[in-house]
Amino acid sequence: MRFSTIRNNFNSGLELTWFSLVDELKTIFSDKGAMLILFMAVIAYPLVYSVAYKNNVVRDIPVTIVDLDNTASSRQQIRMISATKEISVSQEVGSIQEAKQLFWDGESKGVILIPKDFEKNLLKGTQTSVSVYCDASYFLIYKETLSGTILATGTLSAGVEIKRLMASGSSEEQAMQQRDPMPAKFYYLYNPAGSYGSYVMPGMILVILQQTLLIGIGMIGGAGKERRNNQEIKPGVRVRQGMFSVVLGKGLAYFLISIPNLAFNLVYLSKGFGFPDKGSFINVSILLVPYLFSVIFLGLTISMLFRRREHSIMTLVFFSPIVLFVSGLSWPETSIPPLLNQLSHIFPSTSMIPAYLRIRTMGVSINDVKPEFTFLLIQMVVFFLIASVIYKISVVRQERKEREKMRQSVGEI
Repeated sequence: MRFSTIRNNFNSGLELTWFSLVDELKTIFSDKGAMLILFMAVIAYPLVYSVAYKNNVVRDIPVTIVDLDNTASSRQQIRMISATKEISVSQEVGSIQEAKQLFWDGESKGVILIPKDFEKNLLKGTQTSVSVYCDASYFLIYKETLSGTILATGTLSAGVEIKRLMASGSSEEQAMQQRDPMPAKFYYLYNPAGSYGSYVMPGMILVILQQTLLIGIGMIGGAGKERRNNQEIKPGVRVRQGMFSVVLGKGLAYFLISIPNLAFNLVYLSKGFGFPDKGSFINVSILLVPYLFSVIFLGLTISMLFRRREHSIMTLVFFSPIVLFVSGLSWPETSIPPLLNQLSHIFPSTSMIPAYLRIRTMGVSINDVKPEFTFLLIQMVVFFLIASVIYKISVVRQERKEREKMRQSVGEI
């Protein structure tokens, strides 16, 4: 008898889940605004960002050279600067005032000054310098301009010192060893080109997926959503009789429509633009399941806060840059204030991004991101329970209001 009851309840739950899934899909595909967010925006935004970062690195930065020495050594220094991949010498002028004007006019992004007596000091063995003026308000241009100049001046300096050592009787090999007795070798792991796009885009895609899902769910769901069939999932069966099944069905509906978005953004887009992809497809898929459901159940939870569909757009778009900031992409997680860092873990992307990046860029297994994976599983369960409770409370309140209206209408009659 008890087994029969359990089986009937199970079958009823499955039926409610199916009806809720189909009902939610019908609602999604009948809502043009939600379709725009859930299908178009989630593809358009990552595509636009990826195209913008297509060049990946900043190269051939135009700079102005001010050569006050005008000697063979200064011209050699200019050729070395121009030969770097970071810098392109666009103009050579005779005074710093001319260089300033070119910079203010936007024709160059920096100024390199070679001082007078540059060659004389080199030949005498006296220390000399090359001054670099670059726009530090744009950190990528500043970094590359400075790096290119340091590389060129360091190469010239090494050549001068090696020649001096050889003149004193050392062989070329001995001179090179004396010049650099302990050479440093740099290996750029996981992002050899130092590409900003390869660094930021994988995590950015996850944030976009999260925010578009939240906005879309907020537009469709909520206390102010007008639907004919809001209280009755099918004839004779009330929503409050199977709230867990109803919430699960709604979640499955959003999960299904997210699959093509994931395929486009995490497979086609990543391969098309050369983003790092060293992780196992199985490991990535395992990690994505609790992430997606955590985002969906969070969306179903907060959708009850919006009485009008426009409110979800304004509120969640407002939070989007905050979510990106606290995710650790634009600023290291260790430098974020502890309280803000803890609050940021309300959003699944905060735990998902570092775990996902380790799998995709480093090729680690799911066991190496076990803390984040476990946290996402806990979030998924907690948000599911909260969404179920909030939905049930909302339904009970709405039914109570409907009964009050019926009593008032009967009393008026």
